[in-house]
Amino acid sequence: MKRVYSAGGVVVLGNSILMLQKINGDWVLPKGKIEKNESTEEAASREVREEAGIKTKILSPIGETSYRFKNYWSNNHVIEKKVVWYLMRALNSNTHPQREEGFVDAKFIHVDNVIALAKYDDERDILIRALEIIETMEGE
Repeated sequence: MKRVYSAGGVVVLGNSILMLQKINGDWVLPKGKIEKNESTEEAASREVREEAGIKTKILSPIGETSYRFKNYWSNNHVIEKKVVWYLMRALNSNTHPQREEGFVDAKFIHVDNVIALAKYDDERDILIRALEIIETMEGE
């Protein structure tokens, strides 16, 4: 089994969170592969910038997710993907979805709607954890 290591971000702007819409309609969080000699923090920031055009500042680690999927492009090999997630603050608000990666939209979605919109259970769990971290930061 092949293992792939990625990093991603839950990007906050005011009371909303950045989500990307894929060509099939699914809404997801920005994430991608960690490149050689790159830290997880650097990878997460770069992926958000590449996939959505948003510059960020990392606020806190959130946690990790892992899942398996079949790579239909290479003989159905099973791939285990591990993603390290960070809570980030957006430093700009004009999004530019990366069409080459199949993203058709990038929007900041109100925190009340973001969990229901997220396509995957693991990303919903990360969003719930991120919202809990945001709540404790606001209480300080």
